[in-house]
Amino acid sequence: MMPPRPPHRRRALFMVNPGARQGTASLGAVRDLLSAELDLTDVRWPGAAAISDTIRARAGEADLVILGGGDGTLNAAASGLFDTQLPLGVLPLGTANDFARTLAIPTDLAAAADVVLAGAPRPIDLGEVNGHPFLNVASIGFSADLARALTQEAKRRFGVLGYGIVAARLLMQSRLFTAFIEHDGQVEHVRTLQVSVGNGRHYGGGMTVEATATADDGRLDFYSLEVDHWWRLLALLPSLRRGTQGTWDDVRTFRTTQVVVRTSRPRPVNTDGELVTYTPAHFRIRPAAILVHAPPAPAFSSFPSPHLQPEGSA
Repeated sequence: MMPPRPPHRRRALFMVNPGARQGTASLGAVRDLLSAELDLTDVRWPGAAAISDTIRARAGEADLVILGGGDGTLNAAASGLFDTQLPLGVLPLGTANDFARTLAIPTDLAAAADVVLAGAPRPIDLGEVNGHPFLNVASIGFSADLARALTQEAKRRFGVLGYGIVAARLLMQSRLFTAFIEHDGQVEHVRTLQVSVGNGRHYGGGMTVEATATADDGRLDFYSLEVDHWWRLLALLPSLRRGTQGTWDDVRTFRTTQVVVRTSRPRPVNTDGELVTYTPAHFRIRPAAILVHAPPAPAFSSFPSPHLQPEGSA
């Protein structure tokens, strides 16, 4: 009599970005934990520019992808995950790990591995700007300037504190710029320090785009900081951390599915910490675009935001 056939073991592509802040950490114990239930295929890190192509090329070998890295690593993989629909397991090895925080994925690596093994993945939205996907937040203005100034060495050496050190220096030099914001059948002319468009909740190593935002609500959360003095922004910081900046008179907020931002001259757009395109910037939401192993969504994820606006018509 033939012995019973062993149950199917899921196959996982296992990739780690050695350039992430904790990318050189020992992952032996985590690999052992994952290997107890998964067949792991180690894939040498191909570089951010090639990671999505690698996922597409090797999709037939796997049932899921496990990535070790930070928000930039995950952003680089987003298009490959969308095209293949392979579920994603996250090992947070970056500086801020904002996507992991939005989805309540533990920063403890063994606990994060347990999440990958625990059950079915969740559908998660993707934001998109000019064809480039983003997981957390895309920004124009101050945050884009910060992304350009914050070197990889500063991230590795100072961690999240590095954001604050560089931001304080840039803040004193920042100036308002003119933007035209098209959404939901209207055009708004503003003078702003920064506009941000969020898919998830957290970004920038501790900021919150909107207190009730989730990465699976099918909406983009927009805000514009129309402050005229740098000290006013300092007063706003506690609200920016909590995601309650929409209660301030000089912060414009709304929720939508599409928005276009035009500026008088091209300005860079920062997505998940990387500069990927320039204005004019066309943002849209891709609902339930990728699958991610994460804890169950919090109960309020289906509640409407007080800033909810009519859905975009385009």
